[in-house]
Amino acid sequence: MTALVARTGRHQQRYDQGYRLVAGCIPYRYGSTDDGNGNANPEHNIEVLMITSQRGEGLLFPKGGWETDETVEEAALREALEEAGVRGDLQEKLGEWDFKSKRQQGDCCPEGLCKAHMFALAVNEQLESWPEQHARQRQWFSLADAVGQCRVEWMRDALEKCKVYLCLPTANEENSPPSPHFANHLPNQGESLA
Repeated sequence: MTALVARTGRHQQRYDQGYRLVAGCIPYRYGSTDDGNGNANPEHNIEVLMITSQRGEGLLFPKGGWETDETVEEAALREALEEAGVRGDLQEKLGEWDFKSKRQQGDCCPEGLCKAHMFALAVNEQLESWPEQHARQRQWFSLADAVGQCRVEWMRDALEKCKVYLCLPTANEENSPPSPHFANHLPNQGESLA
């Protein structure tokens, strides 16, 4: 077995018009198909994986620098593996978000400006050992709980976009039924996602 190692350094980091380019994802999985009373509740059936920052200040989704030797999709998958220890199938691109990071200020990006490209990631493997396991904690949350746990506004917005992708009602559409896309992702009777 080969040891997994996180990339370090900024020598291959991509920049565009003063913005450090970042790729990340919202890892998700499906749980049980009902709420215990025989009622399907899409928001309670989907869990998202959140991680602590390296300094332990709140929870966020895996993301990091997009490097010159990879596509944005490859960067998002790499960050999920390095930071959260999960693999899966990259889904819809949820969008792009600009943000300012005091931690990322440097010669190439003195203002600390970043542009994040975020994707949904259908998790199919959770590793027991991963590159940043000693620097980060990870935890699965229901979608409702994740919104309250998310420490940064742009990531909460990305989570709302992920809910739309998964065809769940957004905060403004709570009484809307889920669309057929969600039903197509539910496990068959007796099928396990663990």
